This record gives sequence, C-alpha cells and structure tokens, in this order.
Amino acid sequence: MATKYKRVLYKLSGEALAGGKGFGIDSEVVNKITSQIVEVVKQGVEVAIVVGGGNIWRGKTGEELGMERATADSMGMLATVMNSLALQDSLEQKGVDTRVLTSVEMKAMAEPYIRRRAIRHLEKGRVAIFAAGIGNPYFSTDTTAALRAKEIGAEAILMGKNGVDGVYSADPKLDSTATKYDKLSYMDIMNKGLTIMDSTAITFCMDNHLPIIVFSIDDADNIVKVVSDSNLGTTIE
Repeated sequence: MATKYKRVLYKLSGEALAGGKGFGIDSEVVNKITSQIVEVVKQGVEVAIVVGGGNIWRGKTGEELGMERATADSMGMLATVMNSLALQDSLEQKGVDTRVLTSVEMKAMAEPYIRRRAIRHLEKGRVAIFAAGIGNPYFSTDTTAALRAKEIGAEAILMGKNGVDGVYSADPKLDSTATKYDKLSYMDIMNKGLTIMDSTAITFCMDNHLPIIVFSIDDADNIVKVVSDSNLGTTIE
C-alpha cells in the first residue's frame, strides 16, 4: 500500500493508553497501538510520537486543587515520560529501535532532546518519542506536537482520538444532530470554537502550514490506514 507521507508525528492522548480503565496504563491498549506503529515503520514511514499525560496527571487538575500551576505542569511533564517509556518498551519488544528524547534532562532513562539527533534517529528508521512537553509550564502536549513536528520536518500531525472519528460540529455523544467535517481550515477551528487542539497549537500549525489529521484510534488499524487513506478522519489545513 502506497503511503502519502515519508515522515509523520503521531499525537496520542494519555487517556488513549488508559483504555477502559480511565486511569493508568492498560498494557493491552499499548500493545495494540505499538503493533500498528510497527506496521507503519515497516512501510518505510519515519515515525515520531508525542503522548500526553492525562491518564496519570493533568496540570489543570493540580491547579484546581490549589497547587501552583508551574509545579502541577511539571508533574504532568513527568507523566508524559512514564507513558513514553511504556511505548518505548512495547515497541522494542516488537523489534523496533526506539528512542525517548526529553525536554528536561534525565539522562539515566532517556536522551535529552536535540533536534539534529532526533532527525538522525528517524533517518536510521528508529521511532522517536518526544517526552516532557517543551520543558516549560503552561504549554500543552498539543503545542509540543506542533513544535516538534515542524522542527523535525514532519509532513503532518496525525492526531489519534478516543471515542470520536474526526471533528464534529458538536459532541456527537451529546448531540445527535452533530455533523462530521471532512475538511476544515485552521480559522474554522478557531471561529467555530472547536476544541480539538488548544489555540496556541492551532495558531502555530496555521502559521507554519502544518496539516493535522484527526482520526479515531478506537480501531487500532486506523494508525496504519491514516498514512495512506486520505478519506480517514478530518483534515485541517
């Protein structure tokens, strides 16, 4: 099957790794996701990943509990490292060399993020997982995905979502009249108030002409399909 892309960045939500549990890491779900990423790598696509930390901790939650936001966000960054190490372990058990690169140095368990080194890993066929956000509080992993995708020259951000197969006019679980969009512009996302990605990340993608494809990972096969099927999910560009 011919692929549309040579180099992509998958943005996975932390909640995706929790599966039906809602919290923590479900090894079966991780196994399903990484099995599909292995298939993408076999097709010759260079793969980078950014994963959120919402299955373990959210900075906003900490702030609501009275914590200083910067501290709460630091905890969120560490949650993304835990998720990234889980993905790395699963990928390497399947024979795919994988490197976790963190924005905050923790050399005992991962490499520090260096752009040229990350690109070299991809060129050698390794999967690069970018952890610990951008290393600063107040920035989401959506923004991390946008920034890293541009830095490494990814052709698109492939945004895997739970429970929804694209972008809708309203929440399809709450509104039976919600309609799915096949294509949207960046301005549509902002003008319609669609919360598929935070405004900082959307603005960055718009300024840097970086396409986003939003698709469902409830069916893990979509992780492979999205690199070749232009009709899957919703395309934002």
